[in-house]
Amino acid sequence: QLPEQQKTSESPLSWFRGVYLPPALHPLNKTLVKGGKWKDIDSTQEKRRAFLQDFCKKYNSRKKLQTHLVHLVSRIYVEDRHKVLYCEVPKAGCSNWKRVLMVLHGLAASAHNISHDDVHYGKHLRKLDSYDLKGIYTRLNMYTKFIFVRDPMERLVSAFRDKFEHPNSYYHPVFGKAIIKNYRHNADEEALKTGSGVKFKEFIQYLLDSQRPVGMDIHWEQVAKLCYPCLINYDFIGKFETLEEDANYFLQLVGAPADLKFPKFKDRHSSDERTSAEVVRQYLKELSKEERQLTYDFYYLDYLMFNYTSP
Repeated sequence: QLPEQQKTSESPLSWFRGVYLPPALHPLNKTLVKGGKWKDIDSTQEKRRAFLQDFCKKYNSRKKLQTHLVHLVSRIYVEDRHKVLYCEVPKAGCSNWKRVLMVLHGLAASAHNISHDDVHYGKHLRKLDSYDLKGIYTRLNMYTKFIFVRDPMERLVSAFRDKFEHPNSYYHPVFGKAIIKNYRHNADEEALKTGSGVKFKEFIQYLLDSQRPVGMDIHWEQVAKLCYPCLINYDFIGKFETLEEDANYFLQLVGAPADLKFPKFKDRHSSDERTSAEVVRQYLKELSKEERQLTYDFYYLDYLMFNYTSP
């Protein structure tokens, strides 16, 4: 049963209407996997792929694709040497994944020597939308496509903590000022001037506002809209909750150098407690019951597609 507010014309399910079903899942090439220790992870992987495929069949219809291909692939990074495509989901290990792609491509000797700024602003990796249509289609058909996702509420709280609870020269003036101006009664001059000190409840009011004073951002955009998992057939679905084992299994699958392991370090604010289910509970206490329900509804598809338990 869809929640009431999703029976409207704005239903997220309408994003997928009017598109061709993706072709049947390709079996993963497992010839490069060494040793028997990956058996459980492989079994979990097959279940995730089948679950997503079944979900997409259930909610799709066989009509013409209405979204432009270049837009669909705008978040996908390309690594041509190992023939992989990675759809970036912020707050689900993306910084370290981009480091790994740079090492795979021969741009760095080790993931540990690459700074945060180099990862995100260095323009070292190409995105799929920078190729011509033939290049896009060829890579979509031939390369191993992978995605890493995270429990939607954990991802949301992690994004809020990162962008609004630490000094930030972009998110405070751009998002913070607009959020405080629109959702804080009797805001003082300092807060209006700097945009610092946004409260979680104010952030959620912005998120749920259909007339947002400032647009959506990839750090809290739904995975369904970032990576289009029902239109692009991802060969591998990793989860942040099992990040290390999933990542290292994937690196085996694509023939990465034996000494390349997924980095364990936290990219920024390393002294902060990681955003866990318990941390999320503390933040959700600031919201009314209705706000909590509406926030869940906002990420409804992400919960369904990737088989996360609703809070």
